[in-house]
Amino acid sequence: MDIRRSLALLTVALLVAVACQATPSTSGGAAGGKGPDGALVARSAIKIEIVTHGQAQDGFWGVVRNGVKAGGNDMGVAVNYSAPGAESDMPAMSALIDAAVAKKPSGLVVSIPNPDALSPAIKKAVDARIPVVSMNSGSDVFKGLGILAHVGQTEFEAGLGAGQRFKDAGVKNAVCFNQEVGNQALTDRCNGFFEGLGVAEGQGKVLTGKISDPTGMQATIAAAIQTDGTIDGVLTLGPSVAGPALAAVTASGKTIHLATFDLSAEVLTAIKDGKMDFAIDQQQFLQGYLPIVILTNYAETRNLPTGDGTGLIMTGPGFVTADNAADVIALAAKGLR
Repeated sequence: MDIRRSLALLTVALLVAVACQATPSTSGGAAGGKGPDGALVARSAIKIEIVTHGQAQDGFWGVVRNGVKAGGNDMGVAVNYSAPGAESDMPAMSALIDAAVAKKPSGLVVSIPNPDALSPAIKKAVDARIPVVSMNSGSDVFKGLGILAHVGQTEFEAGLGAGQRFKDAGVKNAVCFNQEVGNQALTDRCNGFFEGLGVAEGQGKVLTGKISDPTGMQATIAAAIQTDGTIDGVLTLGPSVAGPALAAVTASGKTIHLATFDLSAEVLTAIKDGKMDFAIDQQQFLQGYLPIVILTNYAETRNLPTGDGTGLIMTGPGFVTADNAADVIALAAKGLR
């Protein structure tokens, strides 16, 4: 473990310790949770807006929202989660950020899947002197936007680790499925994956589809496997794609290595049963939870964790395999993993 990773994990541990000392709220975070004596603001007055590109009904983002709600309850602050109707709708997400800024909240949490599209709205928040913490996507751009801290994983490195694992397993020709073209974080995952496999830059095969069309995604993967008989590996970038991919691989009757980013009950069961190689876990519950802790403490005391020295607080990547999948299944069923 390198020093950057060690510092990041220590920061997360300290933040969780701070959170555990809070008095839980029994009213959904609107009031309750006693802050430190002499704080700049009472916790009952703290209101935090969260705008992400993922809808809470999605398996992954539902866990993020659970983390947000738990953070609000534990800190005793009010939280409000918003997302556009479609993950690729950046104009709608920008409008939601503008609406959040107009409320003059104590803090703002944002994901940054498309920096070009979202930077103007985020800069408005920073210019309005609203403390902003980014999460999930945006680890490579948050500092330049004036954001205080970022909670998540570095996507290229996570993909790199996946590619190295596939290479070690003997995979020669793998594809990467991107369900949200235009999301830079997903592009970085595929690029890192192909580098880990040893594929020349620009030569990796990327399949695309819509997360709202699982039947179409399955058909795309099945067609690729049928057309190219040398495909021996598939990496999906989210659990909503992993299910269709698993169905396509199973129907093919071929021995094809399969892995995914992020967790779901279906993914964990498939790993436990030997039908998937592994899942890359970025601990999305913490991505929802920790920004609430950070912004609460910043509002109260101006304390701010530095993470690896830049404000990057790592929650991943970790790898769930057949050796540890059983331990996480019950937690996933409760929306905690």
